[in-house]
Amino acid sequence: MKNILITGGAGFIGSSLVYQLKKRGYNITILDNLSSQVHGDLDNSPSYQKVKDSSNFIKGDVREKKDWLKAIASQDAIIHLASETGTAQSMYEIEKYSSVNIIGTSNLLDVLTNQKHQIKKIVLASSRAIYGEGKYKCIHEGIVFPSLRNQKDIAKGRFNIFSKHTNEDLELLPTDEVSRIQPLSIYAITKQQQEQMIMLMGKALNISTVSLRYQNVYGPGQSLMNPYTGILSIFSTQILNGHDIEIYEDGQQSRDFVYIDDVVKATILALENTVADHHIFNVGSGAPTTVLKVAQELKQLYNSSININISGKHRVGDIRHNYADLAKITNMLEFDSENTFDIGIRKFTNWVLKQKVYEDKYPETLKLLSKRGLIK
Repeated sequence: MKNILITGGAGFIGSSLVYQLKKRGYNITILDNLSSQVHGDLDNSPSYQKVKDSSNFIKGDVREKKDWLKAIASQDAIIHLASETGTAQSMYEIEKYSSVNIIGTSNLLDVLTNQKHQIKKIVLASSRAIYGEGKYKCIHEGIVFPSLRNQKDIAKGRFNIFSKHTNEDLELLPTDEVSRIQPLSIYAITKQQQEQMIMLMGKALNISTVSLRYQNVYGPGQSLMNPYTGILSIFSTQILNGHDIEIYEDGQQSRDFVYIDDVVKATILALENTVADHHIFNVGSGAPTTVLKVAQELKQLYNSSININISGKHRVGDIRHNYADLAKITNMLEFDSENTFDIGIRKFTNWVLKQKVYEDKYPETLKLLSKRGLIK
């Protein structure tokens, strides 16, 4: 396989992937709609500038079958990254997320089913969001997969997941690929449906498929102007504008932050290894980091005097904890996450300090969420 189509190839993950695949001798075609929310002024978009002249670039929309037909011509494999992302925005732009993520993927599969092509493999960018709250251990029930947290408990400042029997906090465990799927946002639902369609139709069409459930990806090249996704980029833009940071809940909610280079490495392993075919893999660092630590580290690294305020508020659709069990991808693909959070965040902030400081549009998103009753 030498000819690779990357949807969303001008984005954060896509542009880094294009760069590495080109170095490995692949011929790359990009299909991307160049969303203004992500890129803004294209002359100032680091990810677009990185790939605009290095590949066959098709400006198009995954919701248009004609664009798919043009893009897949002579391609051997597809890395499907194009997606609307952002938990909060998905809760009030439901049609947009459904049309891009679900209908866009449906169009791909419809074209592959009904038109001639030479596609042999599809690698899908799925998401840890499909797990919801992830995996826990209860001394009475054993392994449990909690559902949506009770809003009455959250209103009382009880943010953790606790046992129904003892009323004590459950023990957080790394979430593996056989954990229960229970998406808690529109975004998560759309990613689950993407994954189900790709994995099902891959077998039906005799196309090798791999689904990668990315955790929270960060690093150089991340959009610093998109106020809807990427906690490190959102906090960075706030700090560099001299704005205080508001932390929801108690700040102890945690995520698995995985550095971009490790995500690119995992994606290439999935593309190049037949042992990965028809499998689903977690891609993360394998370690949880609290939101409060993220804010504190960024404040220190930017040498800032802004305030970090713990508000106790809760955003509908947010989970409490989730981090990846990497045993499967480690054993099958020999993947290792080389960049710890402490290493990765320094690489990220060093890059950010060389970039333009963008307007902080995050307060506008909070107004939209509050108006719709999505912040409690």
